[in-house]
Amino acid sequence: MTNNKKGALWFLYHTALGRIILKPLVSRPVSKLCGAFLSSRLSKPLIKGFVKGNNINLADYKATNFKCFNDCFCREIKPELRPIDMEKSHLISPCDGLLSTYKITADTVLPIKQSSYTIKALLGDDEIHKSYENGICLVFRLSVNHYHRYCFLDNLKIIKNKFLKGRLHTVRPVALERYPVFQQNCREYTVMQTENFGTVTQIEVGAMLVGKIKNHHTSGEFLKGEEKGMFLYGGSTIVVLLEKNAAELDPRYFENTEKGIETDVKMGEALNI
Repeated sequence: MTNNKKGALWFLYHTALGRIILKPLVSRPVSKLCGAFLSSRLSKPLIKGFVKGNNINLADYKATNFKCFNDCFCREIKPELRPIDMEKSHLISPCDGLLSTYKITADTVLPIKQSSYTIKALLGDDEIHKSYENGICLVFRLSVNHYHRYCFLDNLKIIKNKFLKGRLHTVRPVALERYPVFQQNCREYTVMQTENFGTVTQIEVGAMLVGKIKNHHTSGEFLKGEEKGMFLYGGSTIVVLLEKNAAELDPRYFENTEKGIETDVKMGEALNI
């Protein structure tokens, strides 16, 4: 990220004028308008610059005859390039991304997409948040150059699926004073009964402007590694909540997070070896 981009984000989220400008940018009508354009043939001229600017090797993907920008953005990778670790005891990453890990307490605050959330707020006050007290939270941050499809992390059954519309905040709760909160992004969460890791909740968080979540299923039983869904244009985030003692992760993830370092991971790789 360039200094100019950092400066723009600081302006939007830390100044009165910036917050005025920010409000329409995070509105659903603007997001829908941008999304419609990027899913139309009119957006096709953007593809060449996007591929070159992000050093994307199109030979790694199944199809390259893109009809619009979003076809390119959510392109499907060749399966041999994202092998799924099928060892039952291995918890896999559901996506490509930059991983941060946190021990969950009642007041755990997660900085996500220039906003901040407690676990409770992230789930829209759903009582399921109580199941994850003293558990682990994994935050996978996807940039625009990452692969934007994601998979199921174990053999499982979907218990509940819920979409939460984005809304704007005009106040800063005392618990979140360290991270000024001006908007909560659209997000969708899936509560899953897994074969090997207890009840796991996965939350897909849309990015500001046009980060659209496209999940394929809201119920049913699925196998580890099956595609769960994809993000359309916009850097996005996936949050995974694990119950206490559900899995023992590699300590380096926690060590890196404490140092402010995000760990690059790939979809299908084991996180606890």
